[in-house]
Amino acid sequence: EEPVLLAELKPGRPQRYDWKSSCETWSVAFSPDGAWFAWSQGHCVVKLIPWPLGEAELGCKTSERKSWGSKVETWSRGTAKEKTLECGQIVWGLAFSAWPAAEDGDTDPACAVGLPCLVLATGLNNGQIKVWEVQTGHLLFSLSGHQDVVRDLSFAPNGSPILVSASRDKTLRVWDLSRDGRQVQVLSGHVQWVYCCSISPDCSMLCSAAGEKSALLWSMRSYTLIRRLEGHQSSVVSCDFSPDSALLVTASYDACVIMWDPYTGEQLRTLRHVPLHSTLDSSSEIHTSSLRSVCFSPEGLYLATVADDRLLRIWALEFRSPVAFAPMTNGLCCMYFPHGGFIATGTRDGHVQFWTAPRVLSSLKHLCRKALRTFLTTYQVLALPIPRKLKEFLTYRTL
Repeated sequence: EEPVLLAELKPGRPQRYDWKSSCETWSVAFSPDGAWFAWSQGHCVVKLIPWPLGEAELGCKTSERKSWGSKVETWSRGTAKEKTLECGQIVWGLAFSAWPAAEDGDTDPACAVGLPCLVLATGLNNGQIKVWEVQTGHLLFSLSGHQDVVRDLSFAPNGSPILVSASRDKTLRVWDLSRDGRQVQVLSGHVQWVYCCSISPDCSMLCSAAGEKSALLWSMRSYTLIRRLEGHQSSVVSCDFSPDSALLVTASYDACVIMWDPYTGEQLRTLRHVPLHSTLDSSSEIHTSSLRSVCFSPEGLYLATVADDRLLRIWALEFRSPVAFAPMTNGLCCMYFPHGGFIATGTRDGHVQFWTAPRVLSSLKHLCRKALRTFLTTYQVLALPIPRKLKEFLTYRTL
């Protein structure tokens, strides 16, 4: 089933192609509970939109919508209203905290240290990071330390108020929002701009991708370098961990996605982006398949990629070729909805598009593997007194 375009949002302001406004949508993000969507629509503005989309908040002047049909479930929107965050600088990176909204009787780790239950971090052109309270749209912190564009941001998925930032100044920085945004570590090791950072769901590892042929894997416990992942032939620009932390994918300008075992550093599979000639014009350059973004689906059975050949691709874990394509122009980023079912993509024109994605009922085998790999490393699995074929399945060697 090919992805279907469900909706497309466009900036309400006319495009101005200058460095002060920059119309590109470099980043999109869903909150972990699926209640909010953040869109860096260009013009130094971020839109915070309650989910699912509503006609009243968007208005016909700022968006173009197609019918959602019956594929989108309805979640309660409550009284939440769309917010516009004026960041004052071009916005490159977005990340929601992993702190869930506290329910009656619950003690939320973020609220316990006096922080809001949900915040959005924005990485800016001048090296600053601005952190906003989602419910009110108020600015909480302005974090300074980077000397160049903050290209990407990642919160620790375990709910702790730890934020990692990746910058063109060739460093990654670790911030603790529970200590007034104090900078707790600077990670140096890249020799080119850092494009992407991703913290593993078990919070043990951090992967960073820069304009180099290798990605770096760091320990989130000691903030030391674990290993270099070498195998790409051009700059690595995007990375993501599987939901059980057992797999890592990296995407590169060499038009390949490599799937790694982050614990051993082994390459498990290479996915090659072969151009579809019907989508390319005769004037296309040699780098038309250069990748921009890769992300895992919430259940860990699919990948989505965006490349310069004007295609959104969806890959199933067990196949070496895409299982679905969708034509899109000038794609820069992609992100799965946390409950599955569709994908958001950002474009160089400042638009954001929402696409259907395969809905899958995970097999009992995969659910068991996912549950085990959430707390067992590859080495721990290999040490288990179980049959070899079962070890190969649990370590994704049967792909």
